[in-house]
Amino acid sequence: MSAERPNLIYIFADQWRRQAVGYRNEDPVITPHMDEFARNNLVFDHAISCTPLCSPHRAALLTGRYPQSTGVYTNCKIGADVMLSPDETAIGDVLKEAGYDTGYIGKWHLDLPEMNLSEAPESGARDWDAYTPPGPKRHGFDFWYSYGADDHHLTPHYWRDDPRMIEVDQWSAEHETDVALEYMRNRNQDKPFALFLSWNPPHSPFELVPDKYKKWYEGRELPFYPNVRFERLQAHTGEPVAGGKENLERYMRDYYAAITGLDEQFGRILAGLRDMGLEDDTIVVLSADHGELLGAHGLMAKHAWYEESIGIPCLMRWPHRIPQGRTDILFNSVDIMPTLLGLMSLPIPAKVEGRDYSGDLLGRTRSEVSSAFISAFPGRKEAIEAFARCGLDNRRYGWRGVRTLRHTYVVHRGYAPNEPLRRYLYDNVEDPFQMNPVCLDSCADHPLARELEEELRGWLSKTNDLFAID
Repeated sequence: MSAERPNLIYIFADQWRRQAVGYRNEDPVITPHMDEFARNNLVFDHAISCTPLCSPHRAALLTGRYPQSTGVYTNCKIGADVMLSPDETAIGDVLKEAGYDTGYIGKWHLDLPEMNLSEAPESGARDWDAYTPPGPKRHGFDFWYSYGADDHHLTPHYWRDDPRMIEVDQWSAEHETDVALEYMRNRNQDKPFALFLSWNPPHSPFELVPDKYKKWYEGRELPFYPNVRFERLQAHTGEPVAGGKENLERYMRDYYAAITGLDEQFGRILAGLRDMGLEDDTIVVLSADHGELLGAHGLMAKHAWYEESIGIPCLMRWPHRIPQGRTDILFNSVDIMPTLLGLMSLPIPAKVEGRDYSGDLLGRTRSEVSSAFISAFPGRKEAIEAFARCGLDNRRYGWRGVRTLRHTYVVHRGYAPNEPLRRYLYDNVEDPFQMNPVCLDSCADHPLARELEEELRGWLSKTNDLFAID
């Protein structure tokens, strides 16, 4: 395979936070394969989910465009007319056009739930799930073994090229890794290949993980970070979560166990590449779609601006091309697609809004980027309806912010009408657990906040965001 026509394997897990990997020495999680991979390849210390929610990140990852542009600002779910348009140009479309053998395995979560259209879909899809048929909604991925959104990790299901559901009695991450290895062995040998592998764990329900991984954490002492508030846990929707220290410890053990399981699957992928003689010709990326708060600030899940939510792991290998080490690039969701295309010497669509950092990774350039843009929107059906009753567009609300190498600055207009506008400034070096923000009604008398608010206004303008600070 030519060095300018590398293969690509992009692996990403769901709800996997940056802290939860062994090489960072933060969460007490056991990940020997990932740790070795990190030692020998490139680690992104500041990889960020632009909108820390499944569908918005996935749309941004594939298109290089912000949720403000794709319209995928919340999850594709029942009661929301949200999906990735077939008219968008995704990385799979570009790869297929360039002659790549393309594959997608695992969670997709970018199609309209079938139950929005029918109470009894032919495919058997329920809740937020959807069978995506062959055609433009698959965005260039020819090999397809996927589903929309479903969290039955121990009894997953999938669809290929017709509505017949494939039901499986195996942990989803292990099964999908089996399918990925089979795809790699049986692919068209005359073409380079690009495979996206989307694992659902460690997404909740956390307990749905094989016992062999849970045993790694039995009896282990799990420290709580200073910002954890287990006595008053809430989901990101504001709904209470069964709390208490004992319950949170159980969530943590199962969450870490799932990541240890993913580590084993990642090791299998690396071994498969080596055994097939593909190691030197393949770009490998391991990442996630967003993080998990695990009790930080009294919250579970995601959709918040805190580091546990927006921060994602990201590791990259391209032997003999990308040097090993660490990078402080502010690597946002929208930057992934153009950077991969840049590395592969493929054209970047004109509508892409993210940055191509391939020159930085290859040591040819040094980009000076002051901030990454982060945002979230009120997306619950009840919130959308509440804004509509007031004659308001819910997409003008939520929160918007910038993340620099040192600071996070957020303007929050609320998830319901008539909430007061609030500003928060965090120094993530002096206050790594983000417990002591500067809270501001106005940035006028705070030079740094004023500077970062101007930075934020620039991002709002660039993305044609309807959010109003004033």
